[in-house]
Amino acid sequence: MKIGILSFRPIRKKLSYEESRLKKAAEALGHKARVFRAAHCQLMYDSQGERIYYKGKRFPAIDVLIPRASVLSDVEIRVSLIKQFQLMDVPVVNTYRAISRAKNKLRTQQILHSQGIPTPTTVVVDGYESLNFAIDRVGGAPVILKDPFGSYGSGVIIAESKRAARSVLDAIWASTGPKILMVQEYIAESGGKDTRVFVVNGRVVASMQRSAQAEEFRSNMELGGEATAVKASKAYAKLAIESTKALKLDVAGVDIIQTKNGPAILEVNSNPGFRSLERVTEIDVATKIIEFAVKKAKKD
Repeated sequence: MKIGILSFRPIRKKLSYEESRLKKAAEALGHKARVFRAAHCQLMYDSQGERIYYKGKRFPAIDVLIPRASVLSDVEIRVSLIKQFQLMDVPVVNTYRAISRAKNKLRTQQILHSQGIPTPTTVVVDGYESLNFAIDRVGGAPVILKDPFGSYGSGVIIAESKRAARSVLDAIWASTGPKILMVQEYIAESGGKDTRVFVVNGRVVASMQRSAQAEEFRSNMELGGEATAVKASKAYAKLAIESTKALKLDVAGVDIIQTKNGPAILEVNSNPGFRSLERVTEIDVATKIIEFAVKKAKKD
């Protein structure tokens, strides 16, 4: 198989751990693999049809594409490149539409809630007039404020009071202008812990519990959180798989938090990191992704 891995990282940055691991895992299984930079791709449309070029030359033939869409802004436009591969009949692991849904936390909330999948109580606001209402509706301060397009813990802020929440919005909107934000209940009983469940092709392949550092409420590993390997309970596994299927993702990292009413989905990641997951669980996540990609290519 010829496997393409599509990196959306800036050209000046080196490949991510995940991109390098996927390439090595593919080669270890006897496949040919290459990492392509999205920034080097050009789309062309003319009377002869539609084509993708790479550094000015026709994009090489591949059997399957694994996008690593690490994008936080202009998501719909930037991941349209993935859609073009689909239009040209290249099998893709995590499609354009699935990635677009998962990248938008508000859209994720809508889809999960419509299918009865539990999430923390959330109110969406786009102005100061709704702020007090939102905070009261989610159970009062402290509350979590979320940018619908944040990732790796960025764009997630805790406000200890209504005054603090207003100050945060003042700071955000002063630089960006009014924008939609999500006001979410603070789950104090979680103790700063959540569980990352990694799903590939509708199956849980690995999971870990993450704990936030002292003085920090976010458990993301990029922010210094600590992780330990755990086996996902049946309830957690069921939620993770249902969430992944609801968003039609092939591969996802699902973050689950324990509330007084049971487990709830914090986030479903379409571009999940797995460096810490492989380290603490000693499970070869990259190989499982490659094995599925090959299976999908053969099926398509």
